[in-house]
Amino acid sequence: MSTLVGKKIAVGDEKPVLLPTPTNDDRIERRRCDFSTLGEALDYAALTTKGMNFHDARGTLIKPYPFSEVRSDALIVASKLIARGIKPGSRLALIAETCPEFAALFFGAVYAGIWPVPLPLPTSFGGKEAYIEQLAIQLKSSDPALIAYPKELAEFAEKAAFLNGVPAVAWEDLSLEEADVVELPKAKKEDIAYLQYSSGSTRFPHGVIITHEALLSNLSAHGFGMNMQDNDRCISWLPWYHDMGLVGCMLSIMANQVSTDYLKTNDFARRPLAWLDLITRNKGRTISYSPTFGYDICARRMSSQTKAVDRFDLSRWRVAGNGADMIRPDVMQKFVDAFSEAGFNPKAFMPSYGLAEATLAVSLMPLNEGIRVEMVKESLLSGTTQNDPDQPERYRAIVNCGRPVRDTIISIRNDKGEELPDRSVGQVWVKGPGIMSGYFRDEAATKACLVDGWLDTGDMGYMSEGYIYIVGRAKDMIIVNGCNYWPQDIEWAVEQLPGFKGGDIAAFAITTDSGEEVPTVLVQCRMSDPIERKKLHTQISEKVRTIMGMRCIIELVPPRSLPRTSSGKLSRIKACSMYLSGALKAYEIDD
Repeated sequence: MSTLVGKKIAVGDEKPVLLPTPTNDDRIERRRCDFSTLGEALDYAALTTKGMNFHDARGTLIKPYPFSEVRSDALIVASKLIARGIKPGSRLALIAETCPEFAALFFGAVYAGIWPVPLPLPTSFGGKEAYIEQLAIQLKSSDPALIAYPKELAEFAEKAAFLNGVPAVAWEDLSLEEADVVELPKAKKEDIAYLQYSSGSTRFPHGVIITHEALLSNLSAHGFGMNMQDNDRCISWLPWYHDMGLVGCMLSIMANQVSTDYLKTNDFARRPLAWLDLITRNKGRTISYSPTFGYDICARRMSSQTKAVDRFDLSRWRVAGNGADMIRPDVMQKFVDAFSEAGFNPKAFMPSYGLAEATLAVSLMPLNEGIRVEMVKESLLSGTTQNDPDQPERYRAIVNCGRPVRDTIISIRNDKGEELPDRSVGQVWVKGPGIMSGYFRDEAATKACLVDGWLDTGDMGYMSEGYIYIVGRAKDMIIVNGCNYWPQDIEWAVEQLPGFKGGDIAAFAITTDSGEEVPTVLVQCRMSDPIERKKLHTQISEKVRTIMGMRCIIELVPPRSLPRTSSGKLSRIKACSMYLSGALKAYEIDD
């Protein structure tokens, strides 16, 4: 363990019994983020016995980290950063591993008036060079005074730093540096707290500027929306370089004085059911969030020979948040089917909608309402008014993403900026105190999405009786003969065939030389027999034509070749770019 935080245990020493930070033994009054700055929030949390608890891949506690220790270590880090000559307003790039060192560095930068910039970890997609390129691009965009990283990622971080002329230091080496205690700058609520890069930031990244005031306002709305209480406890495997992990399951939890148990994201990917084991062991009321794919992988890992009730007790899971990608009711139902006998209550599901440009939360489903779905005619979603009389009307299930969080307003508008009535699909605009100040050093992009205090989210949706329903990303929309098609609908059509799951298919449009948009579907194929591949190709074509009423270019590509964002979501934009450039090779299908 690094000496940046905590103490080393010498080889041969008897290991002490580790006790997790508690759930509800504080007598100090709970405050729901009524602070001026993030540092002030940590100062208050440090008065409690609450904190962070870090676990290994099997869910064994390896490091309890009370907020009081987080604060003490962060103040030391702040002095070290200042001793290095880093000025307030400079950026500190941090590889965002889920560990005590990152927490100390993040809050240390905040105390020093430096803007922390969480950067992603490597994923299993793209390989070494792709990861270095991603780091290099985000370093160029954020222009940091320093990048700090865990020693095991030195090769990646140092090469990316060298490409941009950025000083680099391993966390372990920074911990050895000497620094006198110095007076720290006094932050104001309008000061910038940190920069957040969205998970899809690749070639043209946008650093989202979040002030202390915007952050604390959104954290407060988040806490009130979930009605955080003294006997709550958070369980999380979400990455800290993504807004739902960083803001929702680290900053919000601290500022609302709630203890959290953490699994590393890579450990969750290897042993997803360890997440549910931690929830089972939690004796408080659990708050835990996941994108749809997290629930999906857990449901899939449950063996038909194993009863969930024999291993898990999910009866105390009171908020099972859903967010970060399109919420799929069929997947959530499979999770309920797999774990209801273990006490999981479907009403614990809390669909939500948010984005980094709004700090985090835009809407939350009210407590105990669960997942509510509307069946919407495809003709309404596609913008058409007539259907082929010989074809039955098709419907799509749209999940209710809740009501706007406190002090936030949602407006649905057409492409002229005019507000639309209830149940009309249009562009989602948001206004509230949690909206970003803009994109770092990108005035053009800022002006393109911020107008008179309103944020154009780039998403499409509709309002109904005060609830928001998200139907897709405007940039992902495929337009064929004047009709709008959503790529996730085409992908879902292919998933109806045996052997496919979410993430195996990427749908997008390519533009021909004549200017026509042609829908294209890339499908990861695990078959090696050319004859079987041809059969599959035909099946996919027929399935898409039958369900969607359209013909597409179908390409079969190798397993695990479709690109993903740093948070694990399918990147249709990058898939399209790789396909057009020839970087993604499709299997040849004999005529």
